[in-house]
Amino acid sequence: MKRWAWLCVAWMSTGSLAAATLTIATYNLENYVAADRMVDGVYRPNYPKPEAAKAAVRAVIRQIDADVLVLLEMGPAPYLTELQRDLADAGTPYPHAALLEGADAERHVAVLARVPFRLVAPHAGLVFRYRGEMEAVKRGVLEVGFDTPQGPLTVWAVHLKSRYTDQPEDPASAARRNGEARAVRDFILARIGDAEGALFVIAGDFNDAKNSPAVRAFMQRGEREFAQLVPAADSRGEHWTYHYRKEDAYSRVDHILVSTALQSFVRGGAAVIADNPAVRAASDHRPVVVTLEFDGAPQAAATTSQATAATSATARD
Repeated sequence: MKRWAWLCVAWMSTGSLAAATLTIATYNLENYVAADRMVDGVYRPNYPKPEAAKAAVRAVIRQIDADVLVLLEMGPAPYLTELQRDLADAGTPYPHAALLEGADAERHVAVLARVPFRLVAPHAGLVFRYRGEMEAVKRGVLEVGFDTPQGPLTVWAVHLKSRYTDQPEDPASAARRNGEARAVRDFILARIGDAEGALFVIAGDFNDAKNSPAVRAFMQRGEREFAQLVPAADSRGEHWTYHYRKEDAYSRVDHILVSTALQSFVRGGAAVIADNPAVRAASDHRPVVVTLEFDGAPQAAATTSQATAATSATARD
């Protein structure tokens, strides 16, 4: 069966990035969609994200003040439009938006941006072999590009399989997640071409730790290293991004990686994990935020393959 990858771009325009900095954040919004959930101690089936939590999400977004937002667990297009509208009403407009609808019918990968896209390409048809069958990368990968003073920059938005599993032989879905990671990694490398010279960011919810095979797959293939994980901490020096309420456990599963050519542009060589008071009310995840500074850093090359990449894509299940 064919599935067309949904593309939602509002007020899309062309032009170069005027500022010498670009701030990028990744943020899992925790079911910004109608879903089964507990609300005030009561189980609510197919219930929208509570308004208080939505207000907290907007407060967090205003506080982190990012130019580009990679958003995970976003609902279908009307939910993204709602968030975009509510942010604009609150004085925080993000006029450019892209949404990928993948095999997961409820939770999608999206990007909001203050700066215009130079390309948008949703990729929902990636597959990999798992337990002897071909499986879809559940949420695909969303590719968006921007102009910078150093040349084209590509942001790859990813959300790998959760740790939930109904397969006893694959505890915590580690093998499935690793298969997804490798399929996305191989696609990115084929799409980029010259990974050593390209400016790109891979950001999202990897549902795994920084030293896991799934995360390492996005940094290295064989002996070839092409990206680095940006270290991140909050104002207290803590590194967790996800709170698993059922077990009251904390872990870091949200990451930002940068290409080798982009590493020298990372402000302070590190990212920031937002820890303002609204984060606990907004989501079970905390945003990770990195700022790229293009003035005064060594020149980094960019590839022509990024400049000629297609602006839309179809997907096949």
